[in-house]
Amino acid sequence: MKVLIVEDEHLAAAKLKKMMEKYDSGIEVLDNLTAVHETVQWLRENPAPDLIMMDIQIDDGVCFEIFQQVEVTSPVIFTTAYDQYAIKAFQVHSIDYLLKPFSYEKLKQSLEKLKKINASSRPTSASIDVDELLTALKQQEPSYKSRFLVKSGTKIRSIKTRDIAYVYTDRKLNLLVTNEGDRYPVDQSLDELTHILDPDTFFRANRQLILHIDSVSAIHPYFKGRVKLDLTPPLDAEIIISSEKTPDFKAWLDK
Repeated sequence: MKVLIVEDEHLAAAKLKKMMEKYDSGIEVLDNLTAVHETVQWLRENPAPDLIMMDIQIDDGVCFEIFQQVEVTSPVIFTTAYDQYAIKAFQVHSIDYLLKPFSYEKLKQSLEKLKKINASSRPTSASIDVDELLTALKQQEPSYKSRFLVKSGTKIRSIKTRDIAYVYTDRKLNLLVTNEGDRYPVDQSLDELTHILDPDTFFRANRQLILHIDSVSAIHPYFKGRVKLDLTPPLDAEIIISSEKTPDFKAWLDK
């Protein structure tokens, strides 16, 4: 089976690939795409894969925009952190989905379902009402996380989101950093955190970092339209906002 993965979180994509190969060593992952525009281009230029594993929220938008630009004839299994919306929308359209973070057993169930559909010769193309799903997404009542339970030695602490300075990835470990500079590991990926943290106060700076608005202590112009940041508490790494994200970053700071 030839599979296309559309997932902008590289660690999540690598984990998904590993789980799929565990299910069937004959599975061939054709590519791992991270954005709407490159997925549209790939689907236009390549034969349809046997399956597409597709995250809903990707680098440059919502994946449903792909269906508005190119015909998708492959079966699709969506992955999502949009719990309430996904359950309602996907049940209506009988499309399978996996709620992040999902286990190997959940993925196996989805792949077994696809296998049964293929064996019955029923159509498996992603014939969905894109406009309806986009409307459902926009109308979803946001419910953002207000606190995190974290391990501190043998104890468990509750950290309020307003006390978080930033969350970053360091050697495959996701670390929550408080305004006081304390660091705690968190189980969620940055992709998952992007959906459960209030976007008015948190910004996804890059693949390794999510910022609280009050953690930005200084902004420096950088070449090619980029900006460089100083954070409080300091982070032992150079923080650069790409030229593509800089306008959104400045607008976020200026709300």
